[in-house]
Amino acid sequence: QVQLVESGGGLVQAGGSLSLSCVFSRRTGITYRMGWFRQAPGTEREFVATITWSSGNTVYADSVKGRFIISRDNAKRTLYLQMNSLKPDDRGVYYCARKTRTASGCSKEEDYDYWGQGTKITVSS
Repeated sequence: QVQLVESGGGLVQAGGSLSLSCVFSRRTGITYRMGWFRQAPGTEREFVATITWSSGNTVYADSVKGRFIISRDNAKRTLYLQMNSLKPDDRGVYYCARKTRTASGCSKEEDYDYWGQGTKITVSS
Protein backbone atom coordinates (compact mmCIF):
# COMPACT_ATOMS: atom_id res chain seq x y z
CA GLN A 1 0.00 0.00 0.00
CA VAL A 2 1.33 3.46 -0.93
CA GLN A 3 1.96 5.81 1.98
CA LEU A 4 2.40 9.58 1.90
CA VAL A 5 3.39 11.24 5.16
CA GLU A 6 3.51 15.02 5.62
CA SER A 7 5.50 16.82 8.27
CA GLY A 8 6.45 20.36 9.23
CA GLY A 9 3.10 21.82 10.17
CA GLY A 10 2.60 23.99 13.20
CA LEU A 11 2.01 27.49 14.45
CA VAL A 12 3.68 30.45 12.78
CA GLN A 13 3.27 34.20 13.00
CA ALA A 14 2.00 36.16 10.00
CA GLY A 15 4.93 37.16 7.82
CA GLY A 16 6.96 34.18 8.92
CA SER A 17 8.10 31.09 7.06
CA LEU A 18 7.50 27.38 7.34
CA SER A 19 8.74 24.32 5.46
CA LEU A 20 6.70 21.21 4.77
CA SER A 21 7.85 17.84 3.53
CA CYS A 22 6.12 14.72 2.29
CA VAL A 23 7.72 11.30 2.02
CA PHE A 24 6.10 8.48 0.09
CA SER A 25 6.92 4.79 0.31
CA ARG A 26 5.79 1.43 -1.03
CA ARG A 27 5.43 2.95 -4.46
CA THR A 28 2.93 1.54 -6.91
CA GLY A 29 3.28 2.60 -10.51
CA ILE A 30 5.40 5.48 -11.79
CA THR A 31 5.26 8.91 -10.19
CA TYR A 32 4.35 11.51 -12.79
CA ARG A 33 3.82 14.52 -10.52
CA MET A 34 3.35 15.47 -6.89
CA GLY A 35 1.28 18.31 -5.54
CA TRP A 36 0.15 20.22 -2.49
CA PHE A 37 -3.44 21.06 -1.60
CA ARG A 38 -4.87 22.81 1.43
CA GLN A 39 -8.20 23.07 3.17
CA ALA A 40 -9.10 25.93 5.49
CA PRO A 41 -11.96 25.61 7.99
CA GLY A 42 -15.32 25.71 6.25
CA THR A 43 -13.85 25.68 2.74
CA GLU A 44 -13.29 23.26 -0.11
CA ARG A 45 -9.89 21.71 -0.59
CA GLU A 46 -7.89 23.91 -2.96
CA PHE A 47 -4.86 23.50 -5.15
CA VAL A 48 -1.60 25.08 -3.98
CA ALA A 49 1.24 23.88 -6.21
CA THR A 50 2.50 20.93 -8.22
CA ILE A 51 5.76 19.69 -9.71
CA THR A 52 6.50 17.03 -12.31
CA TRP A 53 8.70 14.35 -10.82
CA SER A 54 11.19 13.90 -13.63
CA SER A 55 11.53 17.37 -15.15
CA GLY A 56 10.71 19.58 -12.17
CA ASN A 57 8.20 21.77 -14.01
CA THR A 58 6.04 23.70 -11.56
CA VAL A 59 2.59 25.26 -11.42
CA TYR A 60 1.37 27.51 -8.60
CA ALA A 61 -2.00 28.80 -7.52
CA ASP A 62 -2.27 32.56 -7.97
CA SER A 63 -2.75 33.01 -4.24
CA VAL A 64 0.74 31.69 -3.43
CA LYS A 65 2.82 32.79 -6.41
CA GLY A 66 5.98 34.56 -5.33
CA ARG A 67 5.65 33.31 -1.75
CA PHE A 68 5.71 29.50 -1.91
CA ILE A 69 8.27 27.24 -3.58
CA ILE A 70 7.63 23.59 -4.39
CA SER A 71 10.56 21.23 -4.89
CA ARG A 72 11.41 17.57 -4.74
CA ASP A 73 14.23 15.09 -4.12
CA ASN A 74 13.61 12.07 -6.31
CA ALA A 75 16.21 9.86 -4.62
CA LYS A 76 14.70 10.54 -1.19
CA ARG A 77 11.15 10.21 -2.51
CA THR A 78 10.40 13.51 -0.81
CA LEU A 79 8.28 16.50 -1.77
CA TYR A 80 8.83 19.92 -0.20
CA LEU A 81 6.92 23.15 0.16
CA GLN A 82 8.74 26.26 1.35
CA MET A 83 6.20 28.83 2.52
CA ASN A 84 7.27 32.44 3.00
CA SER A 85 5.46 35.64 3.95
CA LEU A 86 2.64 33.63 5.45
CA LYS A 87 -0.78 35.21 5.79
CA PRO A 88 -3.74 34.28 8.01
CA ASP A 89 -5.52 33.04 4.88
CA ASP A 90 -2.79 30.41 4.45
CA ARG A 91 -4.09 28.51 7.47
CA GLY A 92 -5.51 25.05 7.08
CA VAL A 93 -4.59 21.43 6.67
CA TYR A 94 -2.02 20.86 3.94
CA TYR A 95 -2.07 17.61 1.99
CA CYS A 96 0.48 16.14 -0.37
CA ALA A 97 -0.76 14.14 -3.32
CA ARG A 98 0.71 11.83 -5.95
CA LYS A 99 -0.29 11.43 -9.59
CA THR A 100 0.66 8.27 -11.48
CA ARG A 101 -0.87 9.06 -14.87
CA THR A 102 0.45 11.25 -17.65
CA ALA A 103 -3.04 12.46 -18.52
CA SER A 104 -3.63 16.18 -18.49
CA GLY A 105 -4.79 17.91 -15.33
CA CYS A 106 -2.88 19.05 -12.24
CA SER A 107 -5.01 21.42 -10.18
CA LYS A 108 -8.01 19.30 -9.17
CA GLU A 109 -8.37 16.63 -6.51
CA GLU A 110 -9.43 14.05 -9.08
CA ASP A 111 -6.14 14.50 -10.95
CA TYR A 112 -4.29 12.67 -8.17
CA ASP A 113 -4.30 9.04 -7.07
CA TYR A 114 -2.79 8.98 -3.57
CA TRP A 115 -3.06 11.34 -0.62
CA GLY A 116 -1.40 11.91 2.72
CA GLN A 117 -3.24 12.48 5.98
CA GLY A 118 -2.37 16.18 6.09
CA THR A 119 -0.48 18.49 8.41
CA LYS A 120 -2.07 21.52 10.06
CA ILE A 121 -0.83 25.08 9.60
CA THR A 122 -1.95 27.84 11.95
CA VAL A 123 -1.02 31.44 11.18
CA SER A 124 -1.39 34.01 13.94
CA SER A 125 -1.60 37.75 13.39
